[in-house]
Amino acid sequence: MKIAVASGKGGTGKTTVALSLALAAEGDVRLLDCDVEEPNCHLFVRPEQEDVLPVNLRIPVVDEERCRLCGKCAEACEFGAMAAMPNRVLTFPELCHGCGACSFVCPAGAITETPEEIGEVRLSRTDGLRLVRGLLHVGQAQAPPVIREVMRHAGKRGTAIIDAPPGSSCSMVAATRQADFIFLVTELTPFGLHDLGLAIETIEPLGIPMGIIINRVPDGCDGDLGTDGRVPVMLRIPESRDIAETCARGGTLLDALPEMRPKFKELLRVAAGKEVSPC
Repeated sequence: MKIAVASGKGGTGKTTVALSLALAAEGDVRLLDCDVEEPNCHLFVRPEQEDVLPVNLRIPVVDEERCRLCGKCAEACEFGAMAAMPNRVLTFPELCHGCGACSFVCPAGAITETPEEIGEVRLSRTDGLRLVRGLLHVGQAQAPPVIREVMRHAGKRGTAIIDAPPGSSCSMVAATRQADFIFLVTELTPFGLHDLGLAIETIEPLGIPMGIIINRVPDGCDGDLGTDGRVPVMLRIPESRDIAETCARGGTLLDALPEMRPKFKELLRVAAGKEVSPC
């Protein structure tokens, strides 16, 4: 079972929820930190030893002596990473997705691909929890290849909790498209609710069941989103100074509020049965 935790914007508490689900789960549990531009799950589970695997992107190299300047490589590239000029072919590695289409269509065999390391995947285990985190190297622009490498370690058995990147870009889609269920974490602010709507619109075409978790609900507030309710609210997490202080010390939500562990276990059960019902 793969459960993704996503959000329309950063800072809503997405990682806090992902950690809580992973700690509440039983059996073979993997926590996949796909927020590769700023992964931070390791700050809370504190692994002692990690295996590091490089992530490479295959970048095209054009042999100008063999190139016929036919332009088929530029026509095949959907990302604008190649441009056919009158006297040479230009490549833009920062736009390349490493799909290999250019070398495939080249009739002269003038294009080869060279690996360029753009990030890494770190594997660790602590307290029965397997942590897989991706890390995009500074200055690199292509997060999805690193995310896909993280997702290769999701496994076919047990429970995989996916901490997706924030927002509604291709990085979020790359992390959530294989999920069986998606929890969207939001907060009751204008920005939070606006970006929640964008995330819902992004996920709906994927046909994956989803539910909403509202974080930092003020005391006395019913946590009403003021939406049409097509995606149910499945959990409300109260605004709490104890939670903030505990997380600031490297603890988790379940350390601050142990009474919420059964609620996260219930979320796991609902996600496993894909029973989308409001709390």
